[in-house]
Amino acid sequence: MGFLLTISKLIDALNERVGRIVYWGILAAALISSFNAVMRYAVNYSSNAWLEVQWYLFAMVFLLSAGYTLLRNEHIRIDVVTGRFSRRTQAWIDVLGTLFFLLPMAVTIMILSWPMVTSSFVGQEMSGDAGGLVRWPVKAMIPAGFLLLSLQGLSELIKRIAFLAGRIEDPLGKQGGPHSHASAEG
Repeated sequence: MGFLLTISKLIDALNERVGRIVYWGILAAALISSFNAVMRYAVNYSSNAWLEVQWYLFAMVFLLSAGYTLLRNEHIRIDVVTGRFSRRTQAWIDVLGTLFFLLPMAVTIMILSWPMVTSSFVGQEMSGDAGGLVRWPVKAMIPAGFLLLSLQGLSELIKRIAFLAGRIEDPLGKQGGPHSHASAEG
């Protein structure tokens, strides 16, 4: 279990770092959007490439931060229902949900999206818009984002199992994380 917890910490550190980098993508998208608006209205100049850069940055933020969001327990949960259960029961729900829903979905999307990326790369697919950008980089964010989500799902699974085995404290804290109103561990 110690080795798995080390792997979990490494995955957590990876998604923490990616999440911090992605923060800058939000700033970049906002600055580019502002620049585009000023240029369009001040000097009547617009560029499809700059619009696509905004879309690419949005895709990067959304896809690459999924693992970070799971790490921070900021994803959508059904706390109205699960918040009434003990932390052990919540941990079991997380284990089962991760094994039967999160990991199969994330791995399937990651695998199924890869041929689209390689086809786009090999064919040097370009945007259909005048002045548009090459498409494979934004398409590559799909399997990359779902890889990060899968890895974080694995990390969360390790932590929940270690908690259930009594090897670590509750990984979400006494209250079950920021969205839970869980009772004390039982």
